[in-house]
Amino acid sequence: MEISIIAEKLFSIGNFTVTNSLFVAVIVAVVLGITAILRSFGPLREVPRGLQNLVEAVFEGLLDFMEGITHDRALARRFFPLVATIFLFVLFSNWSGLLPGAGTVGLNEEHAGHTILVPFLRGPAADLNMTVALSLVSVLSVQMFGILALGIRGYGSKFIVAPWKKPYVIGTAVGLLELVGEFAKILSFSFRLFGNVFAGEVLLTVMLSLVPYLVPLPFLLLETFVGVVQAAVFSLLTIVFLTMAVTPHHEEGAH
Repeated sequence: MEISIIAEKLFSIGNFTVTNSLFVAVIVAVVLGITAILRSFGPLREVPRGLQNLVEAVFEGLLDFMEGITHDRALARRFFPLVATIFLFVLFSNWSGLLPGAGTVGLNEEHAGHTILVPFLRGPAADLNMTVALSLVSVLSVQMFGILALGIRGYGSKFIVAPWKKPYVIGTAVGLLELVGEFAKILSFSFRLFGNVFAGEVLLTVMLSLVPYLVPLPFLLLETFVGVVQAAVFSLLTIVFLTMAVTPHHEEGAH
């Protein structure tokens, strides 16, 4: 069995290539979008029960968790749409890679003289392109919120410090390091999520090929939990960076 680190091509639309990971990502996004639209038009009970009770409990818990980090309910509500969307998308993207047939059901194709399996389904986060895209959304959103909160000049003062101002050259060097750190966040976000999800899918694929019955079940449960943890970590880091971005530079120095 050959396990490819690159998402496999399913078909093309003109010059646009649709890979199996992109295909699953679109399905996840569409399902989440349709579910949200249907729930927005549905009646909401004053005393929630059933699915409404579960959704409200999850969202309320996430909002309280965010408030514990921001120490500001209004700020947590401001970040909530972005962070909740990232959390749900990453969570269900991770779980989609655990569906029956994901990574194991597909078409056999000849490549370089040998046959390889091109699976129909592949977890979006098991494709580095997808995790880089998610990282860009998160990091660019951080910059946008920071500029909106502090203004271009105020936010830029975190990174650009004149060498003749206190603490002189040290301040300039620290500012440059902060700027480099903003770009490093993209790599950190991308490879952390990709590495954990891809490694998990490789483990499950190998176990299913060696011992297809019962033995893989504990690993499947473990990866279900790991999917939740990775979604939570990605969201947590986004909240932390958002909070830091909207905090004035002198307040950061006080901490």
